[in-house]
Amino acid sequence: MMKLTAAVLAAVLLASACSASGPPPQVPDLAARGTALTTVTLTRQDLANKVSLAAKVTMNPVFGLVAPVDGQIRFVDVKQPDRTPTKPTKVATIGARGRQSTVEVPANATLAGRLVDDKSTVTAGMPIVSAKYVGYGLVADIDGADAYKLTDALGSIQAQVKNGPGPFPCTVLGTIAALPAGTIPEPPPPAQPAPGAQPGQPGQPGQPAPPAAGPQQPDQGNGERSGSEPTGLRLVCTAPTDVKLINGAAATLEVITAPATQARVAPVEAVAGRQGAGQVDVVGPDGTRQTKQVELGLTDGRVIEVRSGLTGTETLAVPGPNLPAAPGGPGGGGEKFAR
Repeated sequence: MMKLTAAVLAAVLLASACSASGPPPQVPDLAARGTALTTVTLTRQDLANKVSLAAKVTMNPVFGLVAPVDGQIRFVDVKQPDRTPTKPTKVATIGARGRQSTVEVPANATLAGRLVDDKSTVTAGMPIVSAKYVGYGLVADIDGADAYKLTDALGSIQAQVKNGPGPFPCTVLGTIAALPAGTIPEPPPPAQPAPGAQPGQPGQPGQPAPPAAGPQQPDQGNGERSGSEPTGLRLVCTAPTDVKLINGAAATLEVITAPATQARVAPVEAVAGRQGAGQVDVVGPDGTRQTKQVELGLTDGRVIEVRSGLTGTETLAVPGPNLPAAPGGPGGGGEKFAR
């Protein structure tokens, strides 16, 4: 009995030794650092942005007009009208390369202020004057995150007044850019009579003409007539004439940007940037990444238009490129571009 037990124990020990000396269990291979594990390719689809904005019906809203071209601006002295203008009012010209471009305040609006000094050099798209619309308008404040979705791509706008009329089309006035305070300088003083001239009746040679009658802007005590107050980013639009509006009523604006047909798009997760210039990581056959600059267009929040910089056949890494953190910054790693 003792011999049988010893034999069994020896067999068990021998089996354990053989098992311990066998091949180790297999461990899955790890991909090399920097290898993209998730990839996408570009596709094509129709694309359009829709942005909803909270708005309010406002009397005589102020809006801004921008320079149509680069050049030097020369303002025109504009008299205060005694009635609502029914035609556009010329307020400035911009000279560039021997050509003159005219800046006009549209009909049903008056000049509210100059936003830059006379003879300033301005760039196309820069706000240069503010204007005041005579009547009701719808004004919506714009968050900075939505500004780049709307700029240069405003298509159609539908408005709905809360518990009121709508939806109805709303026509945009001016720019969405924030406006600085605008001023209207004092008109030049009347000409003084020549030395030695005798007093006479107004209108005689050497006598100043009486000041023209008409509404004047109140003096602020600093030598300038009052102008427009600064504004933040906002959109101003007007309703059709047959729509009844009540000052202060709440409304919603649905802004649809200019659509793109069969645009070449990528998922937003694969792209760094959201407007204008951006970056993507192109994955090579060996799985390594190469960062490339691209021009971006419209986005609906899920995909974004890639206008140029790629042929369309590339494979893109997800997530996209990182913006390296500043030296000594928190975390010690990269930080994604703001999306």
